[in-house]
Amino acid sequence: MTRKTSYHTCNLCEAMCGLAIETDNEQILSIKGDKQDSFSRGYICPKATALQDIYEDPERLTKPLERTEHGWTTIAWEEAFDKVAANLKRIQTQYGQNSVGTYLGNPNVHNMGALLFGRELLQTLNTKNMYSATSVDQLPHHLVASKLFGHMLKMPVPDIDRTDFFLMLGANPVASNGSIMTSPDIKNRIKAIQKRGGKIIVIDPRKTETAEMANKHHFIKPGTDALLLLAMIHVIFESNIIDDRCNHLLSNELDALREDVIPYSPERVADKVGMDSVEIRRLTYAFSEAKKPVCYGRMGASVQSFGTLSQYLIMVFNLLNGRVDTEGGMMFTQPAADLLSHTSKGHFDRYRSRVRNLPEFNGEFPVATLADEILTPGKDQIKAMIFAAGNPVISTPNGNKLDKALQELDFVVSIDFYLNETNRHANIILPPVSQLERDHYDLIFNLLSVRNTAKFSPALFSAPNNAKQDWEIYLSLTDRLKSKKSLRDKLIHRFHKKYGPTAQLDLLLRTGPYGKLLNPFSGLTLKALKSNPHGIDLGPLKPQLPNGLRTKNKQIELSRDFFMKDLTRLENTFFKQPQADKEDKANFTLIGRRHIRSNNSWMHNSRRLVKGKSRCTVMMHSSDCHALKLKDGETVEITSSVGSITLPIEITDQIAKGVISIPHGWGHNKKGTRWSTAEKYAGANANDLTDDNMIDQFCGTAVLNGLTVKVCPKTKPNTSQQKHREAAEPEAQEA
Repeated sequence: MTRKTSYHTCNLCEAMCGLAIETDNEQILSIKGDKQDSFSRGYICPKATALQDIYEDPERLTKPLERTEHGWTTIAWEEAFDKVAANLKRIQTQYGQNSVGTYLGNPNVHNMGALLFGRELLQTLNTKNMYSATSVDQLPHHLVASKLFGHMLKMPVPDIDRTDFFLMLGANPVASNGSIMTSPDIKNRIKAIQKRGGKIIVIDPRKTETAEMANKHHFIKPGTDALLLLAMIHVIFESNIIDDRCNHLLSNELDALREDVIPYSPERVADKVGMDSVEIRRLTYAFSEAKKPVCYGRMGASVQSFGTLSQYLIMVFNLLNGRVDTEGGMMFTQPAADLLSHTSKGHFDRYRSRVRNLPEFNGEFPVATLADEILTPGKDQIKAMIFAAGNPVISTPNGNKLDKALQELDFVVSIDFYLNETNRHANIILPPVSQLERDHYDLIFNLLSVRNTAKFSPALFSAPNNAKQDWEIYLSLTDRLKSKKSLRDKLIHRFHKKYGPTAQLDLLLRTGPYGKLLNPFSGLTLKALKSNPHGIDLGPLKPQLPNGLRTKNKQIELSRDFFMKDLTRLENTFFKQPQADKEDKANFTLIGRRHIRSNNSWMHNSRRLVKGKSRCTVMMHSSDCHALKLKDGETVEITSSVGSITLPIEITDQIAKGVISIPHGWGHNKKGTRWSTAEKYAGANANDLTDDNMIDQFCGTAVLNGLTVKVCPKTKPNTSQQKHREAAEPEAQEA
């Protein structure tokens, strides 16, 4: 027997939970929480078990595949690299540099090698047609951070371990383990706030798992967060309760801001928002009177028509209350490996997309226009795509349109270890090793953590001989695509090939705030992290401003002119344009939802995570179901301007009337994929309903919340869903 326990970090979501993994040779015996991990404190969520499922999954790809007229064929790595490089060069030579597009899925930010080596491949391609999951997620956060604090990654996070009043808009950290707020063991952290006499307030169209724990939950009409925040800021100015601490950090724009919010009294917005004006005032006063309050908004506040304005106003609300860079408020991390000094600050609107004239952010166009750039002929039309750890047919708006567009491409390459709904269109698939077969350090999520920590996790298993890590794939493609290689290029390539991403990590640690460069005798190095398998606690978040700002004048640039110009569109939308017909009882407003057992489509091939009662349902209020004569479990058809899907109803009173909720990431019912568990629990794709033309017009973020849809009974039984339910029932009993 060679049984042993190794310590690792789960990298399937943002929480960075410490794991104790017991193995016998190459077999995993158990995955448990690491009780000695000072950050996660022994906590893990159900997703951690998916690491074993993915590692052991016989359907996980381990060798390159090429699509031929006879079907998928295994080919050698060198041949695959050569063919990919040759085709990309051919297409860029024939159609121009921008004829190759790229899409990066969210697992890339959980992957040290992909983060450190993917950038050079993108630079080598030198294409303007770059896309990622950012514009269906956190783009408003980045834009606010770049304008106010001087860097797109300078994003403050709630200091939840010391706050006494936690106000959340459109966030469900109990399901997400925190998002743009890395916080494992979130339930106990929330309970700790309440134990020390603090309060949790949740504002959301659904009474979420987090709202169930809160002291108070307020329903809000989807997409109206900006109106609520304007009203709360109105009350601050009206009552003259601006905190003095904000004045020395802010550039002088408060008088103009006061004029901006005058029209938005609680009384004027109450009906639009769905909250009583007295309650809006009471909430604002309670926040201002608390000793250590913090306001935080996430996906529900971001992926809507006024997502950028909402995230900006959340930060302004915190600033006016003196709750930025203050204990218990919004605070900045000080990560051991500081990427801010080595990455772009984040530029905006330097150029625009060809078809819809949408602005770029940090070199990426909004993914809502990706299908347009493929389907519309002309100069710079996309003719080839590179997908890396992404499934945009499922995760981006109007998935069916993109699915059809991909069929028009001359060449597609995918870096992924599953044959999914997107890369079934690929010509070549390059599968990297699984998460447990590569070293791990969280470069991004230590930037967003509610406590400063550092932990290195060596690969649990050695990668098989005929396998490649993500960084090796990126390095090989970059080397082949570079037309001219200097001696310097050759030497750097040789160094990277020999030492990989750990050499870069060691350099980042040594030159970071805790590293050898600043602390010669006790500084942090990779070797030191390897000697501490449970991680190193670097302490609570500390005030950093003004020196920590990346702005030129070391002041917070309120950028009022930039953001508040969107008030014209907001005014037209809510007060001048006719509102949608709410008299039609079949009309509803669609929102998404998150489940703790799901983060991206990879996890739907994990038998442990999908077993039990189906979670891909339509949540609807009981009174709405009664009006439409719908019964629990009955299949309905949901129709939007771009498509329709069918799903079973889940009747609940934990959602606002007139609102329905469908989870993201499902819809595994397309031919040509290879993940049987995901297909068995197919569900339906909510993004077959979302309209790619509906965006936050300020920056191009896709509108995934607040869409108007129609719900009607399905006259014929939906056999695939019935099979899904029947298959789930015995497993539910087993669970």
